[in-house]
Amino acid sequence: MTSEVQWLRAWRPGWLPWALLAVAWFATVPVRPMLDPDEGRYAEIPREMLVSGDWITPRFDGLKYFEKPPLQYWATAAVYSVAGVKEWSSRLWSAGVAFACLPLVFAWVRRRYGFEAGLVSLTALALSPFFGIVGHLNLLDAGLAFWLSCAVFAFTLAQLAAVNSAAERRWMLLAWGAAALAVLSKGIVVGVLAGAALMLYTLIERDIRTWRRLHALPGLVLFLVIAAPWFVVVSLRNPSFPAFFFVHEHFARFLTTVHQRVEPWWYFLPLLLLGALPWAIPLARACRDAWMEGAVAAVATAGAAPGFKPLRFLLVYAGVTLAFFSASGSKLAPYILPMFPVLAAITGAQVTDPERFMRRAARVAAGLIVFLAAGLLIYSARRNSFVPHEAIAWAGLALVAAGAGLVVTFLALRMSLATRALVIAAAAIVVWQSLLSEYTAIPPERSARELVVAMRPYVGAQTPLYSVGQYRETISPYLGRTLQLVDYEGELQFGLNEEPEKRMSLADFAARWSAGGAAVAFFDPGIWDSWRRRGLPGHVLAADSYTVAVGR
Repeated sequence: MTSEVQWLRAWRPGWLPWALLAVAWFATVPVRPMLDPDEGRYAEIPREMLVSGDWITPRFDGLKYFEKPPLQYWATAAVYSVAGVKEWSSRLWSAGVAFACLPLVFAWVRRRYGFEAGLVSLTALALSPFFGIVGHLNLLDAGLAFWLSCAVFAFTLAQLAAVNSAAERRWMLLAWGAAALAVLSKGIVVGVLAGAALMLYTLIERDIRTWRRLHALPGLVLFLVIAAPWFVVVSLRNPSFPAFFFVHEHFARFLTTVHQRVEPWWYFLPLLLLGALPWAIPLARACRDAWMEGAVAAVATAGAAPGFKPLRFLLVYAGVTLAFFSASGSKLAPYILPMFPVLAAITGAQVTDPERFMRRAARVAAGLIVFLAAGLLIYSARRNSFVPHEAIAWAGLALVAAGAGLVVTFLALRMSLATRALVIAAAAIVVWQSLLSEYTAIPPERSARELVVAMRPYVGAQTPLYSVGQYRETISPYLGRTLQLVDYEGELQFGLNEEPEKRMSLADFAARWSAGGAAVAFFDPGIWDSWRRRGLPGHVLAADSYTVAVGR
């Protein structure tokens, strides 16, 4: 039995290769500190949900927080109920659904275009620095990327199934269900991306037969059964929810600059290029061929709707995603994460020489890794006049992992394609985490973990806690306590407007603080310096670049 046959068996029904990739994927999840602001936010909301027992109305620092739907909050709170609040438990859902994109892409491409094409798509996605780094952060974008990719891939399989067959119905219902979970992950943007892609594809193809195969009635019922109940219940409990969530968080976010995340229209283009840099040239060729449906034709089964082109549809969907977020008045880098699974799938389906692809992509990635690892060390040396030993260690691990992946590209005659794909993918996964950890270790501090460790002995169960002129998101999950905001609103403005009695001015704080009694306040450094000069009592317990913890 040849090694290739062995690996075919292992990769298809077996679990060992995926277990090895999972070990690599989750390696640093328990090690890295929570990062401000997003990881602190999405760790704290589920903690408060679990503590309060209210799984309907999300709260952040004790205030109503309606910016996003609750699926990730629910999943993380459920993990907390078993494992407690830790770095790894706060990230388990987001990192887990990001990892699930790897077997998802591999399975879809293998099903349509063969085992070797599946290996190429898997390797491409693992080699993406954008996917590898963003997928390891506690953000909502990984959930959106996974469920939306599930919906899109299931839709294509339904369109390629025999007309009116059980398979068509099954795949379409799966697509509707996945779309509902995507909505519960990040909102109604799902309908815009999927709906616009389908409409544009229909116009390009001048063919409306796909619309007749949507199984719209049972699909819509399934969609509403999954997605609607929370929206209905939270709206009944909180009459202000619909206007804020649907108008402010969706239409105003897209049409205006109210969220102050203004970037030029081309903002996502360099991110897309960097994210696919190890396989940018094969991607460009694959997109061209996917548009023409030339290099690899879409093969429909007997009775299927003739002419449906799955790769062209995926390309249209990726283009719509890029255009939509580029046109938005609010732009953040992780928004385009849903593009990468489908771009990896297109690339894998169209690459005709997997050996050459893996060899070249791994070597381009190795060069990029050396540049990034060394660049971060140089940045620290110039900005901070020193380089933390921890950062050097992470850079070294990144280079070692990159070297391991590079070595296998020279062993084409000694290792099967499947083995090389596994090693390259695992090495890339370790590399991107190492670079993320290297970045995290370089000052200024991007987490309040060390600050909290230093001042925790001064905080009792009943010690009043204040946050003055700022809100440091990672303090609350590390302390396991909410903070009284003083002279600060930020993203908590809506919650403070809903419960104005929870506002506190600087004057009120100064009077309460000066009255005596044990208390701890987290100050913006400039505000602390100003009040210290004015004679406000207190002594510094701990401090970093962004926060001064003061005891009374």
